[in-house]
Amino acid sequence: RRGSGDTSGLTQAPRPDGACSPQISVLYFARSAELAGLRCESLTVPREITSLQLWEEIVRVHPRLAVIRDQVIFAVRQEYVHLGDQLLLLQPGDEVAIIPPISGG
Repeated sequence: RRGSGDTSGLTQAPRPDGACSPQISVLYFARSAELAGLRCESLTVPREITSLQLWEEIVRVHPRLAVIRDQVIFAVRQEYVHLGDQLLLLQPGDEVAIIPPISGG
């Protein structure tokens, strides 16, 4: 037997392109929390993703959120983001807030 190095901590080889998939915190407010059934969770998503792709990933996990797509306000690191082709560079621990419209009278 050659070497006695413990490799049990190695669970995944690095990707050739050097990319990683960060775990982000998704915060749900008001109607989005009702539809998702929770107020916050952690999701693993690609590091480079458009705001629309990120929304689609969230809707894939919580399909009921699709009904608020056209009214939702999206915030990444406490900055508002329009759903579209805007490229986001996400870091582990980034916060994404899903804020539906506030009803008024």
